[in-house]
Amino acid sequence: MCATSHPLAAKIAIQMLEQGGNAVDAAIAAAMILNIAEPQMTGLGGDCFVLIKPAGSEEVIGLNGSGRSPAGLNADVIRQAGNKVVPTLGIETVTIPGAVDAMVRLSKDFGNLGLKAILAPAIHYAQQGIPVGARTAFDWQSSAQFLQGVAKDFYLLNGQAPTEGQIFRAPQQAEVLRRIALEGRAGFYVGEVAKDMVASLNALGGCHTMEDFAATECDYVEPISGTYRGMELVELPPNGQGATAILLANILELFDIAALDPFGVQRTHIEAEATKLAYDVRNRFVADPDDQETRLAHMLSEDTAKQLAAMIDMGKAMETPAALTESVHKETVYLTVVDSDRMAVSFIYSIFNSFGSGMASDKFGLLFQNRGSGFTLEKGHPNEAAGSKRPMHTIIPAMLKKDGKVVMSFGVMGGQYQSTGHSRMVSNIIDFGMTPQESIDTPRAFADAGTLKLEGGYSQKTRDGLAALGHNITILDKPLGGAQAIWIDEENGVLRGASDPRKDGCAIGY
Repeated sequence: MCATSHPLAAKIAIQMLEQGGNAVDAAIAAAMILNIAEPQMTGLGGDCFVLIKPAGSEEVIGLNGSGRSPAGLNADVIRQAGNKVVPTLGIETVTIPGAVDAMVRLSKDFGNLGLKAILAPAIHYAQQGIPVGARTAFDWQSSAQFLQGVAKDFYLLNGQAPTEGQIFRAPQQAEVLRRIALEGRAGFYVGEVAKDMVASLNALGGCHTMEDFAATECDYVEPISGTYRGMELVELPPNGQGATAILLANILELFDIAALDPFGVQRTHIEAEATKLAYDVRNRFVADPDDQETRLAHMLSEDTAKQLAAMIDMGKAMETPAALTESVHKETVYLTVVDSDRMAVSFIYSIFNSFGSGMASDKFGLLFQNRGSGFTLEKGHPNEAAGSKRPMHTIIPAMLKKDGKVVMSFGVMGGQYQSTGHSRMVSNIIDFGMTPQESIDTPRAFADAGTLKLEGGYSQKTRDGLAALGHNITILDKPLGGAQAIWIDEENGVLRGASDPRKDGCAIGY
């Protein structure tokens, strides 16, 4: 079974499984389709993070496929230009793409079919094109303004964002995929494709070099985990924000969530306040994986969760968590595949903002991600911008274990929302007995940047009650993120797929 955000990607994943491929083959093939089906969300110029449960084992393996900043990046230079924060869309935000290296490595270490077979569908569809789906067209329309320079030529049709049903083609990406299929990572990080990216970045004012691209390498990492009412939430360690999801779950576990209305004032208030506190911790501590042990231990500590939970006032929303917590601290695609041998893959892949940095390479039209905007310019901060360094990432894949066995592979899209989305998904299932699909379908709330963002499914009574507690309510005019999940039902010997209606995708099994 697979669950992805686009039907064609799901179909291709199943096709790989039917041809004798495993979950890794299917996941990579689907991801490469999404480059063309949802180019505003992801692409070869982005990063990925992966959790893999091999067949015949309950051990979960992590892979960090995030790229580093160019060696020449200097925070002082960015500050001297008058910036207080790293610009969201400036050339300073473009980090080296790590996803291609990670997928080539995954295919070599775990796949059955080889790169030529698993990239063939994406090569075909990049050449022939894919009709633009409804949600993709909506996102494209609202984000086309961020495209700059040659990116407009590659990602607009006759100067306009494509509408639903129009066919988007990227033949130049088909050529890049052919080179990766034939040459492996060298087809992307060395030679003409890399030269195109470096020359384009340099012309835009970047300090990126061929050496930066050649040196890109993914890392296998030890996953981290925390328990929520007896079940184990498995995440990747920093530089992703998986530790934030675990901390958030640790805080929520200290409240009797199951006794509350799942869409009522109290549950929403507790989750919002816990989110503010957990994200404040994230912003202080999550950074490049190097030298992370002490900060990570602090984030995963149950004592930290208890101290933070004690700061939640059930009668009042906090304005800002920073002053309270001082004493305690001294646009993305997700897909999952489970094969008949119960290899499970939880895979998230992104260029960060919609269309990433908005800039693309001149010849091959590869969009550059803007992950460097995840750095801070605060001097001495563990996540301070610097050369050859990984920034804090929002994208996180997850798995859920029960009695030591993986029972669900899942992920939640939505930028900053993802940690809150993970803890809510787990809470919905454990506290309220929801199925994965029911959990995905329910309305979402997110405390972010001084506002409590609510999807339209909350009642007026709940909205009024939250406002009375001091929350600054914003009703969203578009869906909050998306999600995909597969539940492994060992008792009945079946797989249960779930796919978010906020996206164009689906879950398919056979």
